[in-house]
Amino acid sequence: VQLQASGGGLVQAGGSLRLSCVASGAASGRTFNNYVRGWFRQAPGKEREFVAAIFRGGGFTYYTDSVKGRFTVSKDNAKSALYLQMDNLKPEDTAVYYCAAGARIINSSVKTSSQYDYWGQGTLVTVSS
Repeated sequence: VQLQASGGGLVQAGGSLRLSCVASGAASGRTFNNYVRGWFRQAPGKEREFVAAIFRGGGFTYYTDSVKGRFTVSKDNAKSALYLQMDNLKPEDTAVYYCAAGARIINSSVKTSSQYDYWGQGTLVTVSS
């Protein structure tokens, strides 16, 4: 599965960005749509951390506490896409954001990066104060 993330950029604190992640190719798209899809981020000098995820089917969502109420994860199966709407951005949100997909993820493992099978290349989000 080939994943392509986009939408990063430079924004002032309080601003918004929308990240997108698209699976390329018909086979990749079908696989992507059947996987749990998530967003992680990695700030300079820090470990990669979970941000949000959305399950297949009904689309149950998970968020890390620091983004609840500000970020919204969504999916569009027709486009084999994953989105992350980020509002009220803060300087501490500055990081490279990665999209990912996993086949065997359950509720207890949704925040564990090693459980995800496929990763996009990352898109940089910079929030200035």
